[in-house]
Formats: sequence, C-alpha cells, structure tokens
Amino acid sequence: MSERTIAGIRLLGGHVALDFTNTVDSRGERWGPDFLGTYLDLVVWAQRAQLIDGSEVDLLLQAAKANPNEADEALNRAKRLREALHAVFAAEARGRRADPEVESEVTDAVAKASAFRVLVPEPKGFGWRWFNEGLDAVAYRVAFAAAQLLVQRTDRRGVRECLGPNCGWLFIDTSRGGKRRWCSDKSCGTHVRVRRFRAKEN
Repeated sequence: MSERTIAGIRLLGGHVALDFTNTVDSRGERWGPDFLGTYLDLVVWAQRAQLIDGSEVDLLLQAAKANPNEADEALNRAKRLREALHAVFAAEARGRRADPEVESEVTDAVAKASAFRVLVPEPKGFGWRWFNEGLDAVAYRVAFAAAQLLVQRTDRRGVRECLGPNCGWLFIDTSRGGKRRWCSDKSCGTHVRVRRFRAKEN
C-alpha cells in the first residue's frame, strides 16, 4: 500500500502526538500534501494509532455521515490542533519555546478534552475512560496524549526534527547516543547520502 495515503503513512514519531503532527508529508521547503483530507482519513489514522477501536470507528463514521458539515468542522479543529502541536514540539526540537498564542491553543484544547474523561474503578485499581466526545473524539485524545508528553519533558528523551530534505517530521530520539537525525534512516537518511554521493561525483 502506498505510503502517500493515510492508510500507508509511516508512524515514526515514537508518540501518538508526534505521529499526528506527521500527517503532513513535508514540512521543509515545500508544505504538503496533507494526508488528512477527509474526516474518514482522520478516523483511519486514529485507529492505526490505536486511539480508537473498531466499535468507535463505526460510531464516528455513522455520526459523520449523519452530520457531514459538523464532521468537516471537527476535521478542521483537529488540523488546527495538529499545527499548534507541531509548532510547540518543533520549538522544543530547536531549543526554544513556541509563541504564547500557539501554546494557549494547545492548553485550551487539553482543557476541553479533560471534560470528556472520567476516572473509573478497574479490577486492579483505577483508569481513565472517555465518554460522549462526539466528532471531536480524535482531537481530544490527541490533545490529552500531547499534554502527557509535554509534562514529561524532564523525564524523557527530547523531540527531534528530521533533517531530511523537505521533511521536517518530528520524533522522539531514542537512539543510544541521542544524535538521531532522520525520521527514518531508510528514507530520509538514504536520500541525503545519495545526494551527497552524487554531489561528489559532479
């Protein structure tokens, strides 16, 4: 299956929030294409990222079919969140803070998401459960996952930005030396090495 569709796009970020920012093919000298063209794309991605299960897929797609305009609005809200998250995590990768207005977009999204989580007893303790999120379910779950990643900043590896040509994807650097440069050595890493080789030949 082509990697240039939402069903084939690689999940290389190391965290669901970063994989969400990577649903744009290129963030380098050119931007796009955007893999989230429809609400269906958003749902397909969310299932692949294990944010929702099969029964939730059916419920969301039924709701989207019954309310297409609302589904489009929910998709647009999810994409605005995606861009805000990209700005925040790309700033981390570059050793600085994002614009305060962008950070506020993220904190506001997390606050909205938090209203749809409830703490429930489970056999071995307690757990969080989502309820009545409606068509914004995917965005809410991404927002909450992103919040967890952000507050863990001092206890985790840093976010990196792929240095491949026209890439800019984000990922958690789990390499032993902490010097990973590419989202994927097989794609962007190989492309860079080929370019260097050809440049030397010329």
